[in-house]
Amino acid sequence: MMDQKKIGAFIAACRKKQGLTQAELAEHLNITDRAVSKWETGRAMPDCAVMPELCRIFRISINDLFYGEVMELEKYNEKTEELLLEMAKQKEEADRRLLALEILIGILSVIVLLGFTFAASFFEMHAGLRIGLIVFGFAVSLVGLFYAIKIEQTAGYYLCTKCGHRHVPSFHSVLFAMHVNRTRFMRCPKCGKRSWQKKVISKE
Repeated sequence: MMDQKKIGAFIAACRKKQGLTQAELAEHLNITDRAVSKWETGRAMPDCAVMPELCRIFRISINDLFYGEVMELEKYNEKTEELLLEMAKQKEEADRRLLALEILIGILSVIVLLGFTFAASFFEMHAGLRIGLIVFGFAVSLVGLFYAIKIEQTAGYYLCTKCGHRHVPSFHSVLFAMHVNRTRFMRCPKCGKRSWQKKVISKE
């Protein structure tokens, strides 16, 4: 697992080696010196967008940054494999959390729709307000369901039962596919065949 404290100390040491203050480094990267301070204290990691430029300034590799030390050449390949495995594990954990969030969003969307529909149906109110409540309930639930489907599309992969290929389909494919829970009838981009594809977390 990446040690943010170690990485932070490494960033601070590299910055000092280059003779830069936190403010000067922040100016080079077009960020705030507060962000640099967070990196160096281990409270945050640099964004992917600034990592290449940060490494260029420090004359280090991305691997060096992730491990918080300058890697020896003979250990480079071994450490790269370890890093890729760690990143894959972190992605799987993040995808599991996202899929749990998808369920929560879906449930809340249904509750909102039913709640507003119930209120509009059983409480005395002006006809315009009644219609407004129902429309608002539908709008909120549709937005929630949109985000739930977007999460399902991007988190994890779909497994083709014909060729075993795992892929991330387009939002359009997921939205309009017949489905049972998270299993959807879609075309595989590799073999071109349609099948019931199950949601899986890992790439392999």
